[in-house]
Amino acid sequence: MSGPEPASSGSGQGAGPGAGPGPQPGPEQDAAPARLTIHRTAGWDEQSRQILCSVDGKYAGQLLFGQTLTRDIPAGSHTLKANNTLVWKTVPFDAAAGEHVQFTVWNEQMGGWLARLLFIFIGAAALKLGITPGPPQARPGA
Repeated sequence: MSGPEPASSGSGQGAGPGAGPGPQPGPEQDAAPARLTIHRTAGWDEQSRQILCSVDGKYAGQLLFGQTLTRDIPAGSHTLKANNTLVWKTVPFDAAAGEHVQFTVWNEQMGGWLARLLFIFIGAAALKLGITPGPPQARPGA
């Protein structure tokens, strides 16, 4: 037989001081996962160009307007990165076990003459990327 034998819940003979009915869970063992939801459903979204999302450097998915992405993540500190292939944003966040963390992402048209020139000469709309904690409600900064 390989490895140590698990402690029994019998009389406790042979068990060292402080031995309980079994192994004690470590800081991440048996922890309930957290849930992350990223919304792309805000009414002020420009509604073009996909938004690519990653969590802790791992691809989480792509969002088109009207879509929502939900993933289970381990409890702890994380980094959400979103990009619309033109603009990148990074948001650090913490998620407790069993917590439902939500973010809203959107694309927004840049104004001004530079944005118009970009569209005229290369055919790409100049879009800003927005990201804020929580589900879509009121427009941030409004």
